[in-house]
Amino acid sequence: MTPSELLIEEFSRIQGSVRAALKDATVATLTYRADADANTIAWLTWHLSRVQDDHIADLAGTDQVYTGQGWAERFDLPFGPKRIGYGFTSAEVAAVRADADLLGGYYDAVHTATLAYLTSLSAADLDRVVDESWTPAVTVGVRLASVLSDDLQHAGQAAFVRGLADRAGV
Repeated sequence: MTPSELLIEEFSRIQGSVRAALKDATVATLTYRADADANTIAWLTWHLSRVQDDHIADLAGTDQVYTGQGWAERFDLPFGPKRIGYGFTSAEVAAVRADADLLGGYYDAVHTATLAYLTSLSAADLDRVVDESWTPAVTVGVRLASVLSDDLQHAGQAAFVRGLADRAGV
Protein backbone atom coordinates (compact mmCIF):
# COMPACT_ATOMS: atom_id res chain seq x y z
CA MET A 1 0.00 0.00 0.00
CA THR A 2 1.34 3.39 -0.95
CA PRO A 3 1.06 6.43 1.32
CA SER A 4 -1.49 7.86 -1.12
CA GLU A 5 -3.59 4.68 -0.93
CA LEU A 6 -3.44 4.71 2.87
CA LEU A 7 -4.61 8.33 3.01
CA ILE A 8 -7.45 7.59 0.57
CA GLU A 9 -8.56 4.70 2.81
CA GLU A 10 -8.51 6.93 5.90
CA PHE A 11 -10.37 9.85 4.32
CA SER A 12 -12.95 7.42 2.92
CA ARG A 13 -13.68 6.25 6.47
CA ILE A 14 -14.66 9.82 7.35
CA GLN A 15 -17.10 9.81 4.44
CA GLY A 16 -18.70 6.62 5.75
CA SER A 17 -19.12 8.13 9.22
CA VAL A 18 -20.60 11.33 7.82
CA ARG A 19 -23.09 9.39 5.69
CA ALA A 20 -24.15 7.30 8.71
CA ALA A 21 -24.74 10.39 10.88
CA LEU A 22 -26.83 12.03 8.14
CA LYS A 23 -28.83 8.99 7.02
CA ASP A 24 -32.57 9.72 7.11
CA ALA A 25 -31.98 12.65 9.48
CA THR A 26 -34.51 15.46 9.65
CA VAL A 27 -33.48 19.08 10.11
CA ALA A 28 -34.73 18.72 13.71
CA THR A 29 -32.34 15.81 14.23
CA LEU A 30 -29.47 17.65 12.56
CA THR A 31 -29.97 20.72 14.76
CA TYR A 32 -30.61 18.85 18.02
CA ARG A 33 -28.47 20.14 20.90
CA ALA A 34 -27.73 17.97 23.92
CA ASP A 35 -27.68 21.19 25.95
CA ALA A 36 -28.08 24.87 25.15
CA ASP A 37 -24.52 25.30 23.88
CA ALA A 38 -23.73 21.85 22.47
CA ASN A 39 -22.62 21.34 18.89
CA THR A 40 -25.19 20.00 16.44
CA ILE A 41 -24.78 17.32 13.78
CA ALA A 42 -25.32 20.03 11.17
CA TRP A 43 -22.53 22.20 12.56
CA LEU A 44 -20.15 19.26 13.14
CA THR A 45 -20.65 18.03 9.58
CA TRP A 46 -20.37 21.51 8.06
CA HIS A 47 -17.28 22.29 10.15
CA LEU A 48 -15.41 19.06 9.40
CA SER A 49 -16.20 19.57 5.72
CA ARG A 50 -14.99 23.18 5.84
CA VAL A 51 -11.73 22.24 7.60
CA GLN A 52 -11.02 19.49 5.09
CA ASP A 53 -11.96 21.74 2.16
CA ASP A 54 -9.86 24.66 3.41
CA HIS A 55 -6.77 22.63 4.21
CA ILE A 56 -6.82 20.37 1.15
CA ALA A 57 -7.39 23.32 -1.21
CA ASP A 58 -4.42 25.08 0.40
CA LEU A 59 -2.20 22.03 -0.05
CA ALA A 60 -3.38 21.44 -3.63
CA GLY A 61 -3.21 25.09 -4.62
CA THR A 62 -6.85 25.03 -5.76
CA ASP A 63 -10.04 26.94 -4.97
CA GLN A 64 -12.09 25.67 -2.07
CA VAL A 65 -15.13 23.65 -3.08
CA TYR A 66 -17.29 25.81 -0.76
CA THR A 67 -16.59 29.05 -2.58
CA GLY A 68 -15.63 27.74 -6.01
CA GLN A 69 -18.60 25.44 -6.60
CA GLY A 70 -21.43 27.52 -5.16
CA TRP A 71 -21.84 25.74 -1.83
CA ALA A 72 -21.51 28.98 0.17
CA GLU A 73 -24.50 30.38 -1.70
CA ARG A 74 -26.51 27.19 -1.17
CA PHE A 75 -25.84 27.20 2.57
CA ASP A 76 -26.55 30.96 2.77
CA LEU A 77 -25.12 31.27 6.28
CA PRO A 78 -25.00 34.59 8.16
CA PHE A 79 -21.20 34.72 8.31
CA GLY A 80 -18.53 35.08 5.65
CA PRO A 81 -17.67 32.23 3.28
CA LYS A 82 -14.07 32.10 4.53
CA ARG A 83 -15.18 31.03 8.01
CA ILE A 84 -14.63 27.36 8.78
CA GLY A 85 -16.00 27.08 12.30
CA TYR A 86 -13.00 27.69 14.55
CA GLY A 87 -13.91 29.87 17.52
CA PHE A 88 -17.62 29.90 16.75
CA THR A 89 -20.03 31.11 19.40
CA SER A 90 -23.06 29.11 20.44
CA ALA A 91 -25.24 31.37 18.28
CA GLU A 92 -23.02 30.80 15.25
CA VAL A 93 -23.20 27.04 15.77
CA ALA A 94 -27.00 27.30 15.93
CA ALA A 95 -27.03 29.30 12.69
CA VAL A 96 -25.81 26.29 10.72
CA ARG A 97 -29.18 24.89 9.68
CA ALA A 98 -29.21 22.62 6.66
CA ASP A 99 -30.82 19.42 5.52
CA ALA A 100 -29.00 16.13 5.13
CA ASP A 101 -28.84 16.39 1.34
CA LEU A 102 -27.08 19.77 1.46
CA LEU A 103 -24.64 18.69 4.17
CA GLY A 104 -23.94 15.34 2.51
CA GLY A 105 -23.66 16.86 -0.94
CA TYR A 106 -21.08 19.37 0.24
CA TYR A 107 -19.10 16.73 2.11
CA ASP A 108 -19.14 14.42 -0.93
CA ALA A 109 -17.88 17.25 -3.15
CA VAL A 110 -15.07 17.93 -0.68
CA HIS A 111 -14.28 14.23 -0.56
CA THR A 112 -14.05 14.09 -4.36
CA ALA A 113 -11.62 17.03 -4.34
CA THR A 114 -9.64 15.39 -1.55
CA LEU A 115 -9.31 12.13 -3.48
CA ALA A 116 -8.17 14.02 -6.58
CA TYR A 117 -5.41 15.62 -4.53
CA LEU A 118 -4.42 12.45 -2.69
CA THR A 119 -4.06 10.43 -5.89
CA SER A 120 -1.49 12.96 -7.09
CA LEU A 121 0.74 12.61 -4.01
CA SER A 122 4.04 10.80 -3.95
CA ALA A 123 5.76 9.69 -0.76
CA ALA A 124 8.29 12.53 -1.19
CA ASP A 125 5.46 15.10 -1.34
CA LEU A 126 4.55 14.31 2.26
CA ASP A 127 7.82 15.89 3.44
CA ARG A 128 7.23 19.24 1.72
CA VAL A 129 7.07 22.04 4.30
CA VAL A 130 3.84 24.05 4.12
CA ASP A 131 4.02 26.15 7.30
CA GLU A 132 7.25 27.33 8.88
CA SER A 133 5.55 29.26 11.68
CA TRP A 134 5.54 26.11 13.85
CA THR A 135 8.45 24.27 15.46
CA PRO A 136 8.95 21.83 13.95
CA ALA A 137 7.70 23.14 10.61
CA VAL A 138 4.47 21.60 9.32
CA THR A 139 4.77 19.28 6.33
CA VAL A 140 2.10 18.03 3.93
CA GLY A 141 2.04 14.74 5.85
CA VAL A 142 1.57 16.44 9.21
CA ARG A 143 -1.17 18.71 7.82
CA LEU A 144 -3.03 15.69 6.41
CA ALA A 145 -2.70 13.90 9.76
CA SER A 146 -4.13 16.98 11.47
CA VAL A 147 -7.13 17.08 9.12
CA LEU A 148 -7.74 13.36 9.60
CA SER A 149 -7.59 13.68 13.38
CA ASP A 150 -9.91 16.69 13.49
CA ASP A 151 -12.40 15.21 11.05
CA LEU A 152 -12.52 11.78 12.68
CA GLN A 153 -13.16 13.38 16.07
CA HIS A 154 -15.99 15.50 14.70
CA ALA A 155 -17.49 12.61 12.76
CA GLY A 156 -17.49 10.57 15.98
CA GLN A 157 -19.10 13.45 17.84
CA ALA A 158 -21.78 13.69 15.14
CA ALA A 159 -22.48 9.96 15.54
CA PHE A 160 -22.76 10.40 19.30
CA VAL A 161 -25.15 13.35 18.96
CA ARG A 162 -27.17 11.34 16.44
CA GLY A 163 -27.59 8.62 19.05
CA LEU A 164 -28.70 11.17 21.64
CA ALA A 165 -31.16 12.75 19.20
CA ASP A 166 -32.59 9.38 18.24
CA ARG A 167 -32.98 8.36 21.90
CA ALA A 168 -34.69 11.70 22.60
CA GLY A 169 -37.16 10.95 19.81
CA VAL A 170 -36.12 13.93 17.70
